[in-house]
Amino acid sequence: MAGVFTVFQREIGSYFSSLYAYLIAFALLVIMGILFITDLDNAAGQRPPDPSVIPTFLSFAMIFFAPLLTMRLLAEEKREGTLELLLTAPASDTGIVVGKFLGAWTYYTLILAISFLYQLILMGIAQPDLARAIAAYIGIWLYGGACMSVGMVFSAITENQIVAAFLASAMLFLFWIGDRVGQVVTNIEVAQVLRELTLQGHFSTSFAYGLLHAEDVVYFAGIIVVMLFITVRLVESNRWR
Repeated sequence: MAGVFTVFQREIGSYFSSLYAYLIAFALLVIMGILFITDLDNAAGQRPPDPSVIPTFLSFAMIFFAPLLTMRLLAEEKREGTLELLLTAPASDTGIVVGKFLGAWTYYTLILAISFLYQLILMGIAQPDLARAIAAYIGIWLYGGACMSVGMVFSAITENQIVAAFLASAMLFLFWIGDRVGQVVTNIEVAQVLRELTLQGHFSTSFAYGLLHAEDVVYFAGIIVVMLFITVRLVESNRWR
């Protein structure tokens, strides 16, 4: 995968030099801070604070924020005509896609790391279930990676960033709502299949409760691998035009 590190450096640098990326991070951190304070206030003297409140929020919020973080990765390159130049660089198609994905995932990881400070604050004023918090954060980290890999597919399909974000959000919403549908379907076999196919179905009943199941890790890793494979094929198709 030639060129992965070079592309990764380029992408992570673009995030830290973009006001747009800072606004996304700011919005996420403000909302998470409000949720943290609200849950702490509601829990006062009644129940232990919920250490998974922020990851649970992100499991829905990533439907919208993941496409915002990934919509420009390939769409902008195509619109500005720089993708052709990138394809002639000493970097493989796989290296380009993986490097860009790792740049986005690393930026998301940094936002998660900052939000984990809320758990450290909680440790100073209560006795939270730290193991549950860590499991929930591992789960939402994988969840976010899967969401961004989906976003990359649509960023590779079109040169319009807004269209890429909209299509990715629509697909991620289907991945999310499938779990809700599975909860109301009366046929147990159909409900189980629906939940097994959804992102939320592999987070809300395991990681969110502090449980680490190998099948859930494999599911998220599989989504990432499959979506990146599709993205590589889409990038390769630009060489044939």
